Amino acid sequence: MGQPDLTLRLQPRGKPLPNLPGEITVPADASIDAVYDAVARKTKYPVHRLRITRSDSSHLQRSSSTTVTAANLFDGSSLFIKDLGPQIGWRTTYIIEYLGPLLIHPLTLYLLRPFLYTYLPYPPPPLATTHASASTTPPTRAQTTLCAMITLHYIKRELETIFVHRFSAATMPATNLIKNSAYYWSLGGLLLAYTLYYPTAADTADYLYYPGLALWIFAELSNFSTHMTLRGLRRPGSRDRGIPTGYGFSTVTCPNYSFEVLGWFAVAAVAGGSLPALGFALFGAVVQANWAGMRERRYRKEFGDKYKKKKWVLIPFVV
Repeated sequence: MGQPDLTLRLQPRGKPLPNLPGEITVPADASIDAVYDAVARKTKYPVHRLRITRSDSSHLQRSSSTTVTAANLFDGSSLFIKDLGPQIGWRTTYIIEYLGPLLIHPLTLYLLRPFLYTYLPYPPPPLATTHASASTTPPTRAQTTLCAMITLHYIKRELETIFVHRFSAATMPATNLIKNSAYYWSLGGLLLAYTLYYPTAADTADYLYYPGLALWIFAELSNFSTHMTLRGLRRPGSRDRGIPTGYGFSTVTCPNYSFEVLGWFAVAAVAGGSLPALGFALFGAVVQANWAGMRERRYRKEFGDKYKKKKWVLIPFVV
C-alpha cells in the first residue's frame, strides 16, 4: 500500500490571496515542487510569484527531489503563502540591463559625438586639454580602445547570461528591473560614455595605456573562468548549490566579482585616470563587496563545516 495523503492547511501571509483554499491534500511522497504547483493552480498565480513558509517562518524551498515528509511536513501542518508581486526572469533582467551600455557607448562615440558636445558642455581643463570641435577632432587612441573594451565587456556579459549562467531562482521582483537598469544605463552608460568621449587633443600615456589594456584582458579572461566554475556547480534546470573551488575561489569568496572590479579599474587606467571612470569602478567595488559578504555568510550557514571559511570576500588583505 502507498503512503496516505496529507492535508496541509494554508493561510495567507501579508495581503489576502482571493482564491487561496483553506487546505490542500497531497500524497506523502509528493515533492515540494508539487506543493507549489498545487497552490499555484488553486490561486491562479504563477508559481514563481509564490513564497511558502512553515509555521516557524522558515522558507519552504522549492525542490523536485525533496518530499513533503522529508521536509518535516505532517498531516495538518500549516503553510503560509505570500504573494511576491509581479516577477521578471533573472535572465531577461540581465539582458535588458546590459543592453543599455552595450548600445550607448558605440552610439556616443561614433554617431552622436559630433552633435552631443556641440550643444552640451563638457569638462574644462585639466579633464579636457582643449575645447576642440567634436566634428573636426577624431577620437583618440584611448577613446576608440575604451569603446571597444566596454562594448566587448557587455557583449561578453550578454553571451554569458544566455549561454553560461544557471540561476538558482527563476525570477526576481519586476521593480528591480528599473533600479538595476538605472545603474547600468545611466551610470555605466550615459554618464561614463559622456565623460570618456569628449573632444580632447590629449591621449593616455603609454605607461597607463598598455598596462591597463593588459590588465583588462587578464581580468576579463579570469572573470569568464570563474563563471564557468560556477556554471559547473549546477545541473541544467536545477537549483542545486555547491561549494566553488579552483582558480580564485581558494583566496576570496567571489573572485568573479574581484575580476569584474579589476577590469573596471583597468578601464580607468586606459582612460588616463579619469575621475568618472575611477568613481564608477570604486562604486562597483563597494556594491560587490557587500554582495560577496552576503555570499560568504550564506555559504557558512548553508554548508557549515564543509565550507572552508574565507577571511577576504573580494580583495585579499583589503575586504
